[in-house]
Amino acid sequence: MNWIFLALIVISVVTAAFTGRMPKLTEATITSSKSAVELALGLIGQMTLWLGMVGVLREAGLMGSIGRGLKPVLGRLFPDVPADHPAMSAMIMNIAANMLGLGNAATPFGLKAMQELDKLNTRKGVATNSMALFLAINTSGVALLPVTVIALRASAGSKDATGIIIPSLLSTLFTCLVTVTVCKLLEKRPMFAVEKYGPVTVDETKLKAPDAVSLEKAEELAALAPKLSPWRQWFAVGIVLAVALAMIRQMVIQTGFCATAADSLICTGVDPAVQSFGGSILSDWLLPLLILTIVMLGFTRGARVYEAFIGSAKEGFQTVVGIIPFLVGVLVAIGMFRASGAMEMLVKALTPLVSPFGFPAEALPMALIRPLSGSGALGVMSEGLKAYGPDSFVGYLVSVLNGSTETTFYVLALYFGAVQVKVMRHTLAACVVGDFAGPFGAFIVCKIFFGAAPLIVPALSK
Repeated sequence: MNWIFLALIVISVVTAAFTGRMPKLTEATITSSKSAVELALGLIGQMTLWLGMVGVLREAGLMGSIGRGLKPVLGRLFPDVPADHPAMSAMIMNIAANMLGLGNAATPFGLKAMQELDKLNTRKGVATNSMALFLAINTSGVALLPVTVIALRASAGSKDATGIIIPSLLSTLFTCLVTVTVCKLLEKRPMFAVEKYGPVTVDETKLKAPDAVSLEKAEELAALAPKLSPWRQWFAVGIVLAVALAMIRQMVIQTGFCATAADSLICTGVDPAVQSFGGSILSDWLLPLLILTIVMLGFTRGARVYEAFIGSAKEGFQTVVGIIPFLVGVLVAIGMFRASGAMEMLVKALTPLVSPFGFPAEALPMALIRPLSGSGALGVMSEGLKAYGPDSFVGYLVSVLNGSTETTFYVLALYFGAVQVKVMRHTLAACVVGDFAGPFGAFIVCKIFFGAAPLIVPALSK
C-alpha cells in the first residue's frame, strides 16, 4: 500500500503539471480530504446502531447458534478462528448484510469482525491469514440484489431494469471464487510468510478473547426460550409477519400488478401514482425489517434489549476515530489521480489492449474506477447509461460491473485502519487479482446473456 500511495501522488502531480490541471488537482485535494472526514463521521451513527444490534444478538445467545450453523463452511475457510468466537459471528453478519445489499449495516459488522480477528493476532500491525481472506471476500462484492444499480437503470428508462440480477450474481460469484482461491494460494508462499514481518508480539496462550461467547453459554441462553411465556414468541412472530406481509403488498403494487387503486382489493387505500419498480421497496424495507427481527429475537429469548444495545453501541465512536487518517490518505490520493487526468490517459493506453477481445472501450472507465471510488463508479455508470442507453450492451456491462465488484482500496483502508494494520501481506495482491477478474467475468456473462449488441455511439448516430 505504501508504494501504491506514493505512485498515485507522484503520477497525479506530474500529470497535472503537464496537462494544466493544477487548479483541479488542488481543489480535489481539499475536497477529498474533507469528504474523507465527513464519511468517517457519518459512520459513527451506523457503527453505534449496528454494534448495538450485535449486542442484542449476543445477549440473546444467538451469535453462538449462528456460528455453529455455518461452522461447516466458514470453519474450512477460517481454520484459525474458533466457531464460537465473536469474530465468526461478526463476519457472518457482515457477509449476509453485503449479500442483501445492506451496505450501511455491513460496514459496522465488518469493522467489528476485524477488531475481533485482531484479538487472535500474534503479530500486531501485521495482517493474519483470516483478515486477508475476510477482506478478499468483502472486495469481491457478493450481492444477491444490486438494488442501487437496478434503481439507476430504471430511472434511465430501461425496459429491463432487473435483467442484470442473475448476470451480476454470476459475475460476483466468479470474482469471489477467483479472489478466495488466489488468497489461499498466496498465504502459503514464502514471500508472504508471516514470520518475515518480525517476532511474535503477543503470547498465544493469552489470545482467547475474554468476551467470547462459549458454546455452553450460548446453549444456556438459547434454552431460556422454551421456558418463557408462549405469548412472547407468538407476539414477536405476529409483528414480524405482519410487517413482512405489508412489504409484499407494497411490492405487488409498485411492480404494476395493480394498474389503479380500484383494480384490486390489495391496492385499496394506496396512492396509485407510485413508481413501477418493486426493487426500490426492498432498499426501503429491508433495513427496518432486519432491525425489527433482531429486537424481536432478543425479546423472545428474554434478553434485556435496551441494556444489551447500549453496552455494545459504546464502541462505535472509538472505532471510527481510529480510521480517519487511513481514509484521508487513500481518498485524497484517488481524488488527485482522477482530477489530474491520469485516469483518462490510462483508459486511452489500455483501449488497444482490450479492443481485440471485444471489450468495449466505453466500459473501461467503469472497470478502472470501480476499485477506487464507489461514488465515482456510480457517476461513470450514470453517464454510460445516458450516453449509450441502459439496454445497450455497454449499458448492461457497466451495470453488471458496478453491481458485481467493490471499492477495493476503500475497503482495505477502512478495515485495516480500524485495527492499525500496516503490513497487508498478500491481501492487496489477492484483491487486485479479483479486480481484474471482475471485469473479465462481467464481460463473459454479458456476452452470454445479452450478446454482442451493436454499440450506440452518440457521435456516430447523428
